[in-house]
Order: sequence, then C-alpha cells, then structure tokens
Amino acid sequence: MLDEATGRRAGSGASEGQLRVQRIFIAVLALNLSVALAKAVFGILAGSVSMVADAVHSGFDSFSNVVGIVALYFAEKPPDPEHPYGHGKIETLGTLAIGAMLLLSAAGIFFEGYQRLVSPAAPDITAVTIGVMLGTLVVNIAVSTYERKKGEEYQSQILISDSLHTRSDVFVSIAVLGGFLAARLGFPQADPVIAFAIGLLIARMGVRILYEAAQVLTDSMNLPCDPTLIRAVVMDTPGVAGYHDFRCRGKPGEIFADIHIAVDPALPVARAHEISEEVERRLKEAVPGLAEVVVHIEPDD
Repeated sequence: MLDEATGRRAGSGASEGQLRVQRIFIAVLALNLSVALAKAVFGILAGSVSMVADAVHSGFDSFSNVVGIVALYFAEKPPDPEHPYGHGKIETLGTLAIGAMLLLSAAGIFFEGYQRLVSPAAPDITAVTIGVMLGTLVVNIAVSTYERKKGEEYQSQILISDSLHTRSDVFVSIAVLGGFLAARLGFPQADPVIAFAIGLLIARMGVRILYEAAQVLTDSMNLPCDPTLIRAVVMDTPGVAGYHDFRCRGKPGEIFADIHIAVDPALPVARAHEISEEVERRLKEAVPGLAEVVVHIEPDD
C-alpha cells in the first residue's frame, strides 16, 4: 500500500518508482557484463589492445550499476530518529560516485591515448571484430536511451547519471571503430587523437554529474518549484491573505519545502490550522515530487 502524500510503500519507505529503478539497474548490469565479455573475448582473439581496453571500460560500467543498486537499497529506507528526513540523499551520494567514475574513465582514456601515441600498434582488424563492436554499440545506445527515458519518468537522478555513464561506453566504442578506420586508411596517428577527444567529452559529462549532485547536497533551490505555480496554488486557497519565504530543497522526486502564509488574525486557531492543511494538500497535489511542506501561519498585517 502506498502513502498518498509521499508515494512511499508503507512500512518499507520504498516507492514503486524506486523499485522499478532497481530492477532496471539489475537488467542493465546483466547487459553490461555480456557486452564486456564479448568485447574481451574477441579483442584478445584479434590482438586489439583498444578493444580489450573498451571491454574493461564496459566492465567498469557494471560497477556503476552495482553502486546504483546499493545506493537505492539504502536510500529507500524509511525515516528514523537519526534521519528524520529519510535517506534519500544516499541516492545523490551514489550519483556523486558515478560522476567520479566517469572522470576516472576519462583519465584512463587519456592514458590509453598517450600509450597509442608513443607506442602505436596495429590491431588485427577483421569483419568479426568490427561486427562485435557494432553489435555492442547498438546495445549500449539502446540501454543508455532506455535508462535516460526511465530516469526522467521516475525522476531518478542516479538512473539519469548512469545513463550518461553508459553513453560514455558508446563514445569509447566509436573511438575504437574510428581507430580501426584510421588504421585501414593509413592514418594510425589519428587513433590517439580520437581517444583524447572522447576523453574530453566523457570528462565533461562527469563534471556535469558532479555539479548536479552538489546542487542537491548543498540544498540548492534549483528544483522544479515554479514560483508562478506556487503563487497560484497558495493564493487560490480560501482564507489565505498572502504568503512569503517559500523555500524548497532536495532532489527531483523528493522535495522538502516550507512556506509562511498570512491569515485573518481574528480567525480561531482551529480555522487557521485548517487553512494551513489545505495549502499543504494543494501544494502536494500541484508540485511534482513534493514529499513534505511545512506551512507556518502568521497574522495578516
């Protein structure tokens, strides 16, 4: 049974969206391991260092899936005396870890590009190796697109971040295929240049994830709390004469807010309390992901 106010499963703290995100992570983990194994086997058989390195990167993707599963497991735990606001920010910590992994991936690609630059080696390019790379590329594109779509649907910051991590594997595969093509055309020196460019792109993605996670951890109001919507909802509530100091914090899907409303000072306390409860109910219905809002009552001056 779901709590109407928070959408969380009674007694467990887990929302249906979180449970679905966990299942998506498990499915993506299985796919990433399969892709990594295919690249490793055919890369070793072909003597392709870049393909084996790509397999390692795909395996690294699997580790980010594990981080996502573990982070969601702890994030879905219900509030307790030590964590009265719940454990939702553990998901953001997991997002932070995935961003750091992307930066490590970029560093690894820079190093690999440098190695190719100082010690160029021509891989054994066959139709099989190209076919494997193209096949795994299609799988990664599909997985990344699906992850991002579901992450936006369930407002899961960690799933969106993992989709970017999976997309980084797409860019690495493109770099490997680009290296194959450059070698075939007689320009092996283009291979490390492609690797450096892909490394920069992945580093940019990692920095973006870290920035967005930091916004949540520092309680930024950079959230979907539309001031126009807030004003319309609050001022449309019967008995509200005005409001001020609306604040919100948290992450998409789990927003905490507080607001001061002004009411007629001649109203009985019980009636003023009813108005505050109505403001709370209307805001939760109107603002996506609003888990809790504290309404302060003040006399209208």
